[in-house]
Amino acid sequence: MAATTASGLQMATVRPCISSSRRGFKAGAAILGADSKGALWAKLTSASHISSVKPFQRSFTFSPPKFDKVVPKAMSDAGENKPVSGLPIDLKGKRAFIAGVADDNGYGWAIAKSLAAAGAEILVGTWVPALNIFESSLRRGKFDESRVLPDGSLMEITKVYPLDAVFDNPEDVPEDIKTNKRYAGSSNWTVQEAAECVKQDFGSIDILVHSLANGPEVTKPLLETSRKGYLAAISASSYSYVSLLKHFIPIMNPGMLSLQLMTEILNLQYITHRYGGGMSSAKAALESDTRVLAFEAGRKHKIRVNTISAGPLRSRAAKAIGFIDMMIDYSLANAPLQKELSADEVGNTAAFLASPLASAITGAVIYVDNGLNAMGVGVDSPIFADLDIPKDKH
Repeated sequence: MAATTASGLQMATVRPCISSSRRGFKAGAAILGADSKGALWAKLTSASHISSVKPFQRSFTFSPPKFDKVVPKAMSDAGENKPVSGLPIDLKGKRAFIAGVADDNGYGWAIAKSLAAAGAEILVGTWVPALNIFESSLRRGKFDESRVLPDGSLMEITKVYPLDAVFDNPEDVPEDIKTNKRYAGSSNWTVQEAAECVKQDFGSIDILVHSLANGPEVTKPLLETSRKGYLAAISASSYSYVSLLKHFIPIMNPGMLSLQLMTEILNLQYITHRYGGGMSSAKAALESDTRVLAFEAGRKHKIRVNTISAGPLRSRAAKAIGFIDMMIDYSLANAPLQKELSADEVGNTAAFLASPLASAITGAVIYVDNGLNAMGVGVDSPIFADLDIPKDKH
């Protein structure tokens, strides 16, 4: 399928089940200088520890990255018997599969880090055409700085799977995709095959995250979108979640979470006419599917299903669309909280939803957007020029 958005929004994809020297990514501990994200991480992981995960088959060992500043670890050492304070998010012993990670600056990556910081083992699915670049960047240490966790260690990705969530099984794959050079060297990357590979490698998972979307006519207004483009957007961005859940539920442990991430920028596409092509319709489908799937998966499998609707983020995928800066400026001007959203805030919400602390939350769409979704009108409208509306200087 022709890709029109950057890799972070593309279909995630997975390598074959066979062992590969590019599977495990492990690095020594590194200490990161304190910054504005430290407080968020500290709250998330005040009493959690990173699980000891054995990389699948072969692994690479990186030298610890060097940083200018060295600060004490944000998390207590695993061997210390310190009293637990507050309500810790503890996902030790849990395994997460995150579909849609292709770089280190999107929401999928942030969710992986937050789950890892809480102790979960991380498996990822990466869109096949982006797989080689993603794995190469991991091996060469290009993501080491962004892999640093609150305790100073690096997030481990136990295994990377090729995945194209547009195709349910090998019979669905057209000949032009099978012979496409961007797919050469990869196999077992349909949704069904990916689930089978994970089952073969690990037996089961506890957390399933869908963080991907695509639309070939994403830059067209809805009235100019073709039927083919519209259905492609629905298939890649909405049904892909249904398919993932359908095929992964048999290997999901009862009582755990399936999570869908969608960007709230879709809400504003009617203003710009540059993020259309059926993507707004795909979001509406995801919101409805969240409720239906929560009922079905809850009754039949005791699985919780929730969606995070995230505000605009300067990810590579969003930058490729071309108007992310305008969306962030709009949010800063109109949201109740006048600050730029960070990927960590979305990741931390995902970790909470995956934890026992959220055991009664299912069928919910959780907005992580500084409150922008609650605003019916833009406070920066000239109509409100004479009103005394508090404004932050940013």
